[in-house]
Amino acid sequence: MVHRGIGSRIFDGLNYSFLTLIALVTIIPFIYIVAVSFAEPEEVLRRGFILVPTTYSLEGYKYIFSTITIVHSLFVTIGITLAGTVVNLLFTSLLAYPLSRQDFDGKRVCMMLVVFTMLFNGGILPTFLVVKSLGLLNSYWSLLLPNAISAFNLIVVVSFFRQLPEGLEEAAKIDGCNDLGLLFRIVLPLSAPVLATFALFYAVGHWNTFFSAILYINDAKMWPIQVWLRQIVILSQGGIGDSTQFDQNFVAPPPQIIKMAVIVVSTVPILLVYPFLQKHFAKGVLLGSVKG
Repeated sequence: MVHRGIGSRIFDGLNYSFLTLIALVTIIPFIYIVAVSFAEPEEVLRRGFILVPTTYSLEGYKYIFSTITIVHSLFVTIGITLAGTVVNLLFTSLLAYPLSRQDFDGKRVCMMLVVFTMLFNGGILPTFLVVKSLGLLNSYWSLLLPNAISAFNLIVVVSFFRQLPEGLEEAAKIDGCNDLGLLFRIVLPLSAPVLATFALFYAVGHWNTFFSAILYINDAKMWPIQVWLRQIVILSQGGIGDSTQFDQNFVAPPPQIIKMAVIVVSTVPILLVYPFLQKHFAKGVLLGSVKG
């Protein structure tokens, strides 16, 4: 057993204290949001800062779900997230596979172009003009195609594909498998950890998107939930509920409760995905970054 001196113990104590403080600073805002969303309006107005409400209420959630707006935008966001993640993984895999092959002559030029996009981009206005010229305005394709491939994710996937045993591909070719068959029947099944990792990265990006929707989507009925969240939080527009669903004595909750309730509703679904894919994070990223 290694004897530890006083200095080492003091360092450990300070280290644990510092990390605990950082954890509290990180988690307290989330606790505050959930607490306010479930608190009584009178308590919110009286106390201001709440971590544990003395009485609980669902008025904020009843109010935001009194109209189909939030529910519809939530399903829109789910659809965009699922479709966008599939598009991202498909396009990333289709480009990463040839770039990982040793017999592809143009891989160096293509890789330079990919890296170039990490350093420079056209900007908001040129991108908007491209989307407009392609006829993608006011369609969900405008949210999926411009960001179909992440350059950083692509580089990691290429590195992962290069580590796969070449003997498997040679054996598949002997059995008459073509390049697409190699990709979908051999390479992708063996790449489940890295694909699961970047599937979550892409999904979180689509779930949190709002700026692209503001630029390209003019129809409010097509807005994802993050745009409505922006309308409520940034512009302080809390009047999204349908008061006709309540009796005459009903009083709308304060805007602060509505804001917090919408934040919880828009955050919980994507948080539920993390436990299922978290185990693939370290394995997927490290396997793809061992060698380039």
